Amino acid sequence: MALVSIITPSFNQSAYLEQTMKSVFAQDYRDLEYIVVDGGSTDGSVDIIKKYSSRLAFWTWERDRGQAEAINKGMAHARGEIISWLNSDDYYLPGAISSAVKIFEQNPDVVLVYGNMLAVDERGRTINTLKYQQLSLEDLLCFQIIGQPAVFFRRSAFEKAGGLDATFHFLLDHQLWIKIAQQGKILHVNQTWAAARYHAEAKNRLKAAEFGREAFRILDWVKSQPDLAGAVSRVERRARASAHRVDARYLLDSGQPWPALKAWTRALFIHPPTALSRLNLFVSALLNLSGFGRVREAYLRARKDRLSS
Repeated sequence: MALVSIITPSFNQSAYLEQTMKSVFAQDYRDLEYIVVDGGSTDGSVDIIKKYSSRLAFWTWERDRGQAEAINKGMAHARGEIISWLNSDDYYLPGAISSAVKIFEQNPDVVLVYGNMLAVDERGRTINTLKYQQLSLEDLLCFQIIGQPAVFFRRSAFEKAGGLDATFHFLLDHQLWIKIAQQGKILHVNQTWAAARYHAEAKNRLKAAEFGREAFRILDWVKSQPDLAGAVSRVERRARASAHRVDARYLLDSGQPWPALKAWTRALFIHPPTALSRLNLFVSALLNLSGFGRVREAYLRARKDRLSS
């Protein structure tokens, strides 16, 4: 059986960290090592880590420069052939790791696998079920986003990609998927493997506007890579429009409907199908600007209640 390494980068997430760790320990796959890298939390997280230290292959509690550095640090201690990371406010669903390993065993040419994902709130109530499709390298270049907690990849591909770029803090995972997808086949599995928590202190809410900025940084980086220049040239308009669409989505999440509307409109002029595929962003921005933002909030609450019932 292949050894699997899971790394949890953690910083001041004591409210959720124990559930994250327990979801790893509860997996039915036994050839597993678990590593926790805490960036010097001051909220009691270290006490939770110490509680389970005997079950960890490695852990550390020291300041770092952010999530990417913490994950890279954990990867340096990992011995697994298959690896992933699980943020300290997310968690695995039962059987996730064994299912991923089985897919790798059946598909030796695959370098990365990804499943579906739940979006949950602070209390763990399901907000949405995120079901993905089979994506290509060109889809990734056009910012088709994969839910990171439901992703597993080969250690060899991670090392060949040079690890995570520590200058990225928001779309660091997406840039890594692009680098890994250059090396071989990525494969979607129609199973729900993990839950990502959406809460007020999460990066995708607290610093949502930064995600759009990093989308444009990734686009500039792609164009500078000789091995990717040909692929991005084939989808150049779609890729640029997609970066603006990503910007619109996160600006809307950060409570900036007017900039979000402008970003969506730029996407519309560059590549209409890309913008129109997320017409809900346009509608939501208009509702917020016209004072009917509560309509959207009521819809989201009703969806949460329906999914949680």
